[in-house]
Amino acid sequence: MTRPAMPPPAAPEPLLSTRLQRLLFWVALLAVVYYVLQMFSGVLMPFVAAAGMAYFLDPIATAWEKRRIPRTASAIVLVTGFFALCIIAVLLLIPLFRAQLVLLVSRVPEYVAALQEYVMGVMDAIEERLGPDVSIQRLRQMAANQANALVGWVAQAVGTLLTSGVAIVHVLMLVVVTPIVAFYLLRDWPKIMAKVESWVPRVYAPTVVQLANEIDRILSAWLRGQALCSLTLGLFYAIGLSAAGLELGLIVGLTAGILSFIPYVGTMTGAVASIGLAIAQFDAWQDVAIVAAVFMAGQILEGYVLAPKLVGSRVELHAVWVMFALLAGGTVFGFLGVLLAVPVSAAIGVLTRFWLRRYMASPFYLEPPHPEPAPAAETPSPPPATAPAAASPASAEAAEQRRGAAAS
Repeated sequence: MTRPAMPPPAAPEPLLSTRLQRLLFWVALLAVVYYVLQMFSGVLMPFVAAAGMAYFLDPIATAWEKRRIPRTASAIVLVTGFFALCIIAVLLLIPLFRAQLVLLVSRVPEYVAALQEYVMGVMDAIEERLGPDVSIQRLRQMAANQANALVGWVAQAVGTLLTSGVAIVHVLMLVVVTPIVAFYLLRDWPKIMAKVESWVPRVYAPTVVQLANEIDRILSAWLRGQALCSLTLGLFYAIGLSAAGLELGLIVGLTAGILSFIPYVGTMTGAVASIGLAIAQFDAWQDVAIVAAVFMAGQILEGYVLAPKLVGSRVELHAVWVMFALLAGGTVFGFLGVLLAVPVSAAIGVLTRFWLRRYMASPFYLEPPHPEPAPAAETPSPPPATAPAAASPASAEAAEQRRGAAAS
């Protein structure tokens, strides 16, 4: 007697997560990232700088890898070459910067005294216009005190910056830790990206990969293009201001170029500082006009040559959004927040546009407006009955004549 065959075991039901679980997962992930940044913000700067360097150099390493150059050798050559260029640039610029800083510190009292004299002249003109009864001696004393306080603050700030132990430790960390971390990140960059992609929940993996590619496109175009643009502008301003005869042209021009990474800030800061220094240094207004023309030429160069060629028109990062991100990142996380501001703003912009596309394709947005109910048709009321008009005497007489004629 054969025993009946047992039915195959039922397949296990797939595990499904609820919408609340998915929401809690992303909220918890963002909370952990924020907590880690807050707790370790003092030591994360070399690692963030190394990650930015590895991201910047990854396309070159990938291209070399396609030509059968090992990834490890590419990472060694690229990181070593990058830091060698940085060290050479620093060694060449340190004597120039030191000479410029010494000149600046020696000239600050002269500039403050000239400013104080100008303010006193303005106050004398105001007192002369208002009459002898109006005394502004208190304003004079306040201006003198503020000028002296400004000189002391500048000297103290420069001294603190040069002798601060914390600043020296941070510089040593950047010099020692950053190249080592950058080498390992650049060598293992494809493996790290693949591992991170494997951690993404499978239901979201295609969408997350698509958004990550979009963020990479925007961020790489902006960072690499803006870095080359800032370097070019810094060299242009430094050479132009130095050729114009401005004593502090080198430091002002390079600072303006570096700050041009922040839209409009570099140009405005450099223009105001260089024109003010030119007014204090030169006696002829033609020399001041030459200094101003250098920045006008730099703006034309940036707007019509550098930005279209290096940054491009597909970078969807508005200048106002970048400035807000830099200020907000610096306020919340300090210098680390400044380094992370542009990547985070690019990610937020991509996520916002993705959400807007989903929203504008949803039934909630596409639902047509409900038609208003038509007003009820009103039945026309019958016209009011009118009484027959009474016959006039003339018409009655004419009718009588017609009846008489018919009888005859």
